[in-house]
Amino acid sequence: MQEFLHIPVLLQEVVDAFELVPGDMFFDGTLGAGGHAKAILEKNKNIKKYIGVDQDAEALEAAKKNLEAFGQVEYVHSNYENAIDDFCDNTFGGILADIGVSSYQIDNAERGFSFLHDGPLDMRMNKDNTLTAEDVVNTYSETELANVIYNYGEERESRKIAAKIVKARQQKRITTTGELKNIVSAAVFKNPASAVQRTFQAIRIEVNDELGVLKRFISKAFQKLRKGGRLAIISFHSLEDRIVKQAFADFSRDCICPPSFPVCVCGHKRTGELVTKKPVVASVEELKHNKRSSSAKLRVIEKL
Repeated sequence: MQEFLHIPVLLQEVVDAFELVPGDMFFDGTLGAGGHAKAILEKNKNIKKYIGVDQDAEALEAAKKNLEAFGQVEYVHSNYENAIDDFCDNTFGGILADIGVSSYQIDNAERGFSFLHDGPLDMRMNKDNTLTAEDVVNTYSETELANVIYNYGEERESRKIAAKIVKARQQKRITTTGELKNIVSAAVFKNPASAVQRTFQAIRIEVNDELGVLKRFISKAFQKLRKGGRLAIISFHSLEDRIVKQAFADFSRDCICPPSFPVCVCGHKRTGELVTKKPVVASVEELKHNKRSSSAKLRVIEKL
């Protein structure tokens, strides 16, 4: 097994966001190898308990080694939505979720996340889950596949790609990332590389229910914050960022009625204050050292 390596994106920006947080409890929903955690704990000496969550068991083992000097870390093998349920409202001074795929997961062919490395069609963040990318590719109907690729990959040629996949699997079960890459490439004449990337993204999101988990987590996480506590989320593509932006906007405004309503009928009251009016992105210096940070966007909100 290769070493679990992951470069934390927007590291200084995350540390700055949590420089002054109330209380002594912190929730890290995507611990990874512990890069953000280490920097936060070194800066915030008031944190007495740091809940480090990851659904990837290999990530947790790497984090335990990297954070062995910090005895206040509690390691939880779960996804961040399920883990946050175990805590009461008004518990945490800070909550962080970096919802990108780690460099290790991308580079490890055995995990099946990347079309750059030939490996089994897996894509599970948590290996204990049953649904795999191979299941999606070989058992979903043509319509279901097209909808997944269009909705989660925003790929215009989704119908052509789905049809090509179904035709190919009638001859032989599709089991590797290389096979899927070749099938998608053959289905699209214009920008096949982009189509492959979007298709892999879409199937990964479907396998892990990433958008559904994110939506539910944001609502739950905000309730778990103490007054003055902050929720920070790093997203990596427009679908994720759109969910975060909308949720934070709802927390930070007094009325969420549609613009067509002449008067407010929702009774919604503002409960949060945007710390970042616009998403924070990687600096030129960071981009030089970590090209994968180019799509990262950090949004932060504070609970009133």
